[in-house]
Amino acid sequence: MELKCLLVDDEHLALALLEKFIAQVPDLVVLEKCKKPLDALDILRTQPVDLLFLDIQMPILNGPNLLRTLAKKPITIFTTAYPQHALEAFELDVVDYLLKPFSFDRFEHAIGKAKALFEAQQLDNQVSEGFLNVKSDRKWVKIPFADILYIEGWKEYVKIYTVHQKVVTLESLTKLETLLPADQFLRVHKSFIVANARVNQLEGDTLCIGLHRIPVARARKKAVLENLFAQ
Repeated sequence: MELKCLLVDDEHLALALLEKFIAQVPDLVVLEKCKKPLDALDILRTQPVDLLFLDIQMPILNGPNLLRTLAKKPITIFTTAYPQHALEAFELDVVDYLLKPFSFDRFEHAIGKAKALFEAQQLDNQVSEGFLNVKSDRKWVKIPFADILYIEGWKEYVKIYTVHQKVVTLESLTKLETLLPADQFLRVHKSFIVANARVNQLEGDTLCIGLHRIPVARARKKAVLENLFAQ
């Protein structure tokens, strides 16, 4: 998980401190830094920004008003020397409010909240437009439903076998079962979900998907026959 950060502050020293702190935190990368809020608006409207560090008091356009102009707001942390804006930050759903001068420990605390919110948002969007989005090896992978052959539960992980690759993710098979479209996928065993269209045949208690062999639980065999082989 890598969060692309935009830094917006009209003070050079404030930008330099943020950049220094960000360099010490894994998975954060500075996309751009701006001293002018109007330059920041151009970036926000044309590039994907995951995390916005936004000063409140700036000439021409202050931080809260800049945020209000955005139809889609990134996760935002206000950085300011003025504590009276805390209520405004709350009303704008800002994830945290760093009061200058802030320490690295306080900065890390804010980053922890931002990362937790980012993870939650990714999970909320885990299924979209025919894709399954899963986190694998610290990256988010988009897997088209049509590419999935079958999914195997493996301890606390699952292995997703596709026509192109095998993706291992820290996820529960039961949760994936609820996310996948029920008319396209079937749980055939406590440890296996198959893509209906990929099944070639049933041999006894084993499903065949190409050269792959998938066990069928006795309690689920009737559902397999009704869903995959009914006339």
